[in-house]
Amino acid sequence: MAKPYEKRLYWNGIKYRYKQSSLKERSKLLDELCDLTGMNRKYLIRKLNSKPKKISKRGAKPRYEPKIFMPILKRIWFNADQPCSKLLKSILADWLPHYEQEYGELAVDIRQRLLQISPATIDRILKKVRVRHKGKGLSGTKPGSLIKNQIPIKTNQWEESKPGFMEADTVAHCGSSLEGDFVWSLTMTDILTAWTEIRATWNKGAHGVAEQIDNIEKNLPFELKGFDCDNGSEFLNYHLIRQFAERPKDKAIQFTRSRPYKKNDNAHVEQKNWTHVRQLFGYHRFSDFRLVALMNDLYANEWSLYQNHFIPSMKCIKKIKVNSRYKKQFDSPKTPYQRIQECNDIDENKKEELQELHQQLNPFELKKQINKKLKKIFAFVSLNNKPRTKI
Repeated sequence: MAKPYEKRLYWNGIKYRYKQSSLKERSKLLDELCDLTGMNRKYLIRKLNSKPKKISKRGAKPRYEPKIFMPILKRIWFNADQPCSKLLKSILADWLPHYEQEYGELAVDIRQRLLQISPATIDRILKKVRVRHKGKGLSGTKPGSLIKNQIPIKTNQWEESKPGFMEADTVAHCGSSLEGDFVWSLTMTDILTAWTEIRATWNKGAHGVAEQIDNIEKNLPFELKGFDCDNGSEFLNYHLIRQFAERPKDKAIQFTRSRPYKKNDNAHVEQKNWTHVRQLFGYHRFSDFRLVALMNDLYANEWSLYQNHFIPSMKCIKKIKVNSRYKKQFDSPKTPYQRIQECNDIDENKKEELQELHQQLNPFELKKQINKKLKKIFAFVSLNNKPRTKI
């Protein structure tokens, strides 16, 4: 038995033939159809001359018209670096006042519906504008084997219910080759609050990396209590051991490392390497020393404020193995700023300072400043990566 869409295709073909035929050919076609279907000749003539009916979708009319809501969601989505629908839903209440400052006041009913919108509806509205990112970089981790035995492997002995226990990693801006000198990005992220700071350094010498770690520590809203890294030589060196060991006992930092070739041991910072570094700078080669100062100006200011105050994340709070698969449960999306405000182990004065700063910030303005500085940075990158002409 023919399916409905097959019948529609058949009748559309017959209609086309009927309209393109002469009177004699139409008469023959009607004779064939009467014999084949047993239908009345006059009914067939009306059916073949009728206009195609519009197929109406079943169910209630949509509450969120794409013409109205797509421009609003699209602007916020792009300025928030294209988060998933659950994260986008969580930031709408915080971003809409700033959106109205930039693009004009919204009607009351539209604002209310945006605050009530579901992640599934966001997915349907933004389906046509979603983009996928692809990219792959090189690993620049070279083991510092000389002093491995002096730095213990982390085995979850940290008190991760308190802020200050951070994972660290480096990202190579080397392009397609690890040869020569180029810029590296140092990423440090707090396990409890997801607060992340990044700094750039020329190559990955022990002194330069230790200097940037010290700079990050001074800008954290909490005390650094634990430092966990991979087995790269930029971390496993006497200079960094000495820097952590020469502290008073009340400010001691627990220095640990991950297991060799177990990348998931530092899953928190590995994730930030993609969202905070690669999505910002891509996989280009940064071989100009002047880029370090420009990148640090962006990392320490607008990029840190933008990511820590306005971009939420979800943390895995439970993981159960069902047969051969893991079922994960996540908490509600929150920004690092929100997690710090909810944390009881952070000084109240520091919370008030962050709150005053947060009220002065506008994510759309921060994004504009970020794009301006990126243009300046990539002007150096394109200049240095131009092919040299032979003389």
